[in-house]
Amino acid sequence: MKHVIALDVGGTAIKAALVAPDHTLLYETRRPTGRERGPDAVVAGILDLAAELRGVGEERFGEGAVAVGVAVPGIVDAASGTAVYAANLGWRDVPLRDVLAERLGGIPVAVGHDVRTGGLAEGRIGAGRGADRFLFVPLGTGIAGAIGIDGRIEAGAHGNAGEIGHVAVRTGPDAPLCGCGGRGCLETLASASAVSRAWAEASGDPAADAAGCARAVEAGDERARAVWQRAVDALADGLVVAVSLLDPGMLIIGGGLAEAGGTLFAPLRAAVAERVTFRRLPLIVPAALGDAAGCLGAGLLAWDLLAVPTDTTEVSAR
Repeated sequence: MKHVIALDVGGTAIKAALVAPDHTLLYETRRPTGRERGPDAVVAGILDLAAELRGVGEERFGEGAVAVGVAVPGIVDAASGTAVYAANLGWRDVPLRDVLAERLGGIPVAVGHDVRTGGLAEGRIGAGRGADRFLFVPLGTGIAGAIGIDGRIEAGAHGNAGEIGHVAVRTGPDAPLCGCGGRGCLETLASASAVSRAWAEASGDPAADAAGCARAVEAGDERARAVWQRAVDALADGLVVAVSLLDPGMLIIGGGLAEAGGTLFAPLRAAVAERVTFRRLPLIVPAALGDAAGCLGAGLLAWDLLAVPTDTTEVSAR
């Protein structure tokens, strides 16, 4: 059976799969990223895991993978297949496409940005299936976005399109400082980590987290409701900026906070509706693919390599 290798490289784990042409995950596994051992060890782990999956494919399906797709965090040059920079992995200018192709005998390799790759999967086979314009926003440790247009993901002129997490939604000296150097960025107020920090402070429990805040909201805790509403209001402010600029038909919200279900989506839909005036209100829906989005998207990148000319410069956006 024909299949491709899909790798989704995260800060703590590498999720990997063999993916069929119909997007079925034929085999799944995961390994620790091992970032504490340094960037060279992370790259070695990726190569070893890819080689292991090639062997699994040969053993189970009688042939090796026909292509590889890999999603990585940070700054990515998809055209050259280079992982340019990732703060949480410590690497710079890793020619990931070339080293993977060399390790795997020269088969085609596509490299994409993790959020845009997840957005590709959500748009084609997930919650956005059939939508010609959407914005995918996962709410995790940080916040990023993927702009979907007619079945592809817009990378931008410099590969940085969709960075909604760094839209300033609060101003002034009291606005929280962001790791990017700015103040009041959306991800400092509405990410899962931001909600965890705010709830830990409000509850007096250093171990409190966003999931616990959501449960406390559902239980009627007024402190939790205040923390949650501040995050929802900030998120709505950021999303309305995106609605004004992009006019998406759908907002797909994923990541850890989206697991709160109606506790997040009911107030978020109301807050966005309050802020949208003359523009048409987009559908606001939860992501459908969950933890599998990155691998499924990486699989799509790999299959797309076999469907387009090899000199394409927009592999990650097809």
